Amino acid sequence: MFGFVVVLIAAGFFCIQNVIVRILFVPQNLFGVFPTGGVVEPTLYNSFLLMAMRMVVVVPLMAGLSSALYQPMWKDVQRLSDRAMGRSLVHAIGSGGLMFLYLALLYFAIGLIPTGIALTLFFTYPCFTAVLGWWLWGARPSTFRWLIMAGILIGTALTVPFGDLQTSNIAWGAGISLGLTAGLAQALYTVNAQKGMEQIHPMPFTWVTFAVALGISALCVGLWPVQDAPPLSWTPLWIGGVASAVVTFAGHLLNNYGIRQIGATPAAMIGASNPTLTVILAWIAIQEMPSVVQLCGVLLVTLCVVALSWVR
Repeated sequence: MFGFVVVLIAAGFFCIQNVIVRILFVPQNLFGVFPTGGVVEPTLYNSFLLMAMRMVVVVPLMAGLSSALYQPMWKDVQRLSDRAMGRSLVHAIGSGGLMFLYLALLYFAIGLIPTGIALTLFFTYPCFTAVLGWWLWGARPSTFRWLIMAGILIGTALTVPFGDLQTSNIAWGAGISLGLTAGLAQALYTVNAQKGMEQIHPMPFTWVTFAVALGISALCVGLWPVQDAPPLSWTPLWIGGVASAVVTFAGHLLNNYGIRQIGATPAAMIGASNPTLTVILAWIAIQEMPSVVQLCGVLLVTLCVVALSWVR
């Protein structure tokens, strides 16, 4: 029972970091009482900035934790420079680029559309992963998996406010496209990481991936042409960025501990509840409640992803 509680708390931390991103982008009344947020506008550049600020905290924390949990950590990182490990190094760098891409797109989507809807669109990635696995390795999905993926797509369609789209709501259209594209990038990341970790332990591989994502996001922030931009409120921005990094790190730590207690499959099933938990948290914290039809779509996607995690 304790392991289930730990994994559920980890899932809650992941939801919190998404709500923090929404608050940083859009002014909110926290718990209906405290006006806050709207520190930066939801733009691609600001998504890069938030991700760089998050990674600059997470990467050192992960380095310390990984060294404590896996003694040969830095020897394995050095081994990636060997010619024999060239394929794993390419996969690690590629995973870092894909992580950068899906996080930047997801952050941007959260800034444009409600947090829970953005996460639901992002959680279409198991469909993309299954199709990629079939295309690359001939692992054709079973009939049951096809039915689950159909349920995910139907649930996703229910979350889309077609009335708003017909009135040319550009933000909604862009947010939906970004959320789905982030899901595709996550699927590519999953497939690429699976191949990359065939030769190396997940700990050093994951740390290199995060370090690469940090480098790319910092490079984009430094080189992105920004003209006539208003001055940034750095204090609340750093508070939000550090808080997002800490809860994300805590979520990964607790989730890994929970996996050791209850196993990977139950942990994955609980983690798949992220869209629904995000909707609940966003409703409580920032009064962001989807319509009944959208809520049904979120629940359908969550149930289908849980079922897919159980099958795997």
